[in-house]
Amino acid sequence: MESALLVKEYRAGVLECAHYGHICITDEHGQVVYSVGDPQFRAFTRSSAKPFQAIPGIRAGIDQHYSLEAQEIAIMASSHRSEPEHIRVLEHLADKIGLGEDCLICAPSYPLNEESRNNWLRAQGEKRRILHNCSGKHLGILGYSQMKNLDLDSYAQPDHPVQREILTTLAGLADIEEKEIQLGVDGCGFPVFSLPLSALSNAYLKLACPDLIADEATRIAVQTITSAMNQHPLMVGGTHRVDSVLLEDDNIVAKGGFKGVFGFALKKERLGITFKVLDGSEEEWASIVQSILKQLNYSNSKTIERLAEVFPADIRNDAGTLVGRMDSEFVLHS
Repeated sequence: MESALLVKEYRAGVLECAHYGHICITDEHGQVVYSVGDPQFRAFTRSSAKPFQAIPGIRAGIDQHYSLEAQEIAIMASSHRSEPEHIRVLEHLADKIGLGEDCLICAPSYPLNEESRNNWLRAQGEKRRILHNCSGKHLGILGYSQMKNLDLDSYAQPDHPVQREILTTLAGLADIEEKEIQLGVDGCGFPVFSLPLSALSNAYLKLACPDLIADEATRIAVQTITSAMNQHPLMVGGTHRVDSVLLEDDNIVAKGGFKGVFGFALKKERLGITFKVLDGSEEEWASIVQSILKQLNYSNSKTIERLAEVFPADIRNDAGTLVGRMDSEFVLHS
């Protein structure tokens, strides 16, 4: 099935950009109830997998073992922007685990948040591994590996026991066989998973509705992780990030990933929702999410209003002058 037009961008009333992709919405029975484009399109999860990658460690009790607080659990599922509060929590997490950032295989980086990066550079700060937006995930898995007395040097390799456990966990929540998930290498060096959007939607619904998870330990771990994400939404993304804004709503679990993939789920409505913008852009996420929520007649209008406030449809130039507009163009099909 071909991709569908999701968003158009106009400048001076003239079409400048068109963004195509796929959307899938599944229910608690694993059925596709709404879609745009191909709901079976295979996408790499990228960072949208982080809540699932945190499950094995929490399930095994690393939160009790290291006396972790909710903020530290949330940042394990994050794509943080290295804002000051992120750095504070990451350093506390590293101290509790007792591992230096030299153990991380992710590349030394500068903060992704513009203000934080500028302040860091003014202070002549150097690149650090802990500033990488995946460092929370890495610290969590290193902590779990250390607790189980597993090799730390190979913690990111696909055949490492923790990585195998992550794959098994994701497949189970997605209701597919492990062999149906194709592995690649993510930007941070971890295995990354390619699977149908419908399967990823099923997995996201389990995050929002853990009562659908048969295994008690996994169910409790999911509740712990998603509770931390909703309690500390800024830890998961950062200032003016779509997933952090959505997580302000206790009815939503959300996490974005690089190259245009996004997953979220609605607890009361019991719907898992994923989409992929084929050109890899993230600028359209808020517009797509708003349109989905409106078309689903989502009851919490404040969340839709909040998205519109933080991510207006107006396009402005570098000086703040209004120059165009972004509009969603798709209709959900049942």
